[in-house]
Amino acid sequence: MYFEIEKQAIDAISDALDKFEVDDTLENFQVEDEKNFRLEFPPNPDMGDLASTIAFSLAKKLRKAPNLIASEIVEKLEIPEIFEKVEAIGPYVNFFIDYSNFSKKLLEYVGKDYGQLPKADEKIILEHTSANPNGPLHIGHVRNSIFGDSLNRLLKVAGREVETQYYVNDMGRQIAIIVFGITELGLKIEDQEGDKIDHKIGRLYFKANQKLNEDESLVSHVDNLIERYEGGAEPELNKIFEEVVESCLLGIKETLHRININHDDFVWEGQFVRSGEVDDMIKYFDHEGFVSYGDVTYIDLTCFQIEKEFVLRRSDGTSLYSTRDLAYHRYKATRGDVVLDILGSDHKLAAQQINVIFKEILREIPPEVIFYEFITLPSGSMSTRKGVFVSVDELVDEAVKRAADEIKSRNPDLTDEEIKPMAEDIGVGAIRFFIAKLSPEKHLTFKWDEALSFERGCASIQYAHARACKLLKKSGKDVSSLAVSDDWVPDENEKDLIRTIAKFPQVIEDCANKKRIHNITQYCQDLAGAFNKFYKAEQVIGSDVEDTRLVLVDRAKTTLKNALDILGVPAPQKM
Repeated sequence: MYFEIEKQAIDAISDALDKFEVDDTLENFQVEDEKNFRLEFPPNPDMGDLASTIAFSLAKKLRKAPNLIASEIVEKLEIPEIFEKVEAIGPYVNFFIDYSNFSKKLLEYVGKDYGQLPKADEKIILEHTSANPNGPLHIGHVRNSIFGDSLNRLLKVAGREVETQYYVNDMGRQIAIIVFGITELGLKIEDQEGDKIDHKIGRLYFKANQKLNEDESLVSHVDNLIERYEGGAEPELNKIFEEVVESCLLGIKETLHRININHDDFVWEGQFVRSGEVDDMIKYFDHEGFVSYGDVTYIDLTCFQIEKEFVLRRSDGTSLYSTRDLAYHRYKATRGDVVLDILGSDHKLAAQQINVIFKEILREIPPEVIFYEFITLPSGSMSTRKGVFVSVDELVDEAVKRAADEIKSRNPDLTDEEIKPMAEDIGVGAIRFFIAKLSPEKHLTFKWDEALSFERGCASIQYAHARACKLLKKSGKDVSSLAVSDDWVPDENEKDLIRTIAKFPQVIEDCANKKRIHNITQYCQDLAGAFNKFYKAEQVIGSDVEDTRLVLVDRAKTTLKNALDILGVPAPQKM
């Protein structure tokens, strides 16, 4: 619906440009060159609903001030029926929607899948999380997971086909250390502390690593395990490695599922060694003259202005994570049109190396990378288990506990069984929303009082959804059978809510094009704010336009739910 209105405004401006009289000295000016433009939302509704900055781009070519050009455009413009008026406000051409005409059309247009954009001819392979399976996910991983999953949801709503992948590091040193603890130290996973198996494996890894730090002579035993597993000739040893990884992944998947994250595929790095793809790639580099030999086999990247060499093999002939990562990225490129990685800012050098190798040596399109800064907890906000790390499980448990305490203080008559599901929705929502609301390039400190605020945080937005559900239920009417009154003229509060609902598809498109999600959180806040303002100021049940306002409440609820779903945030029906 929004795009139709935008098109009418763009067409009206384009038609007005055709009426411009161009001076002979401007014979090279082509009106058609200026017709590829978009509209934006004015910062204040008093300035209209849509605005064009085209006067700025025309100023130099027409040798006129932008405000004069804007006025001339408005003079020549035929106002489409959906708009009440068009004004030149300074250098801007501003369109004011005729809400008595538009509102009914919008409310009839909004359905359960509102916001879903047409299918685009693009498949994206999106890798996120990919934490080493040597213990539970911790707070250092959770921003990757939440940003990656929310971006996946956003891109799908924007019409892209997306496949999410988790790259499983089964050949890394961390896994070999765990296997060393099992095979040579006699440690057993089931004997370790922890309620979940990934926590038990994390404790075993910690103990085995401590032993290695105490006796450096044992490091060669781990190296030997890595070499033997990469060789793949020992079925029993392979089985131990695989069982460790699969067991840890089981716990990681449980954690991710609890915060509403699922991957389409888990790709093990070992497959690229066993298939010969890593060897073939190194042979290609060697054939092309890029391989250097010393204590290790490497590619010298100094000619590409990268000082640190890219190591391909260790001195014992085993491959590195980085080498296998190259093979994995080539595999991903066969699966889609765009390869997109979510990586911590500490991976910038590695990503730069891969970018150069793909462009300059392989002559292939490199992966696109979005970097994120790390997330921390304020000092003393929660204890760490054994002083090692704060796991995502502990973070979620803490959020749910705090949410339950807040619900109990506000609703002392509720039972624990009634509180439990609400606390889970609020706790998970608080974590996901708070992490999503800041651009990934910015450092983030997780603040409990902000994340779990029932006045300003995600809970306040969830409450707006629950409030809408309660109102619709209280009416006792089947909203699907209700119609918007033909003579309804929305007041200012209703206009504000309708205006905000109408923006949703454009917000999705803009965010998807930028591959960023933080503006979705701002939209949720804006929509919840517009709804709460309407709810507090307007009578719905028992008013002269009860059916119409119930439809408006229903459409606001649907839009808010769909926006929260992009963020992976639950939309409770009761709070």
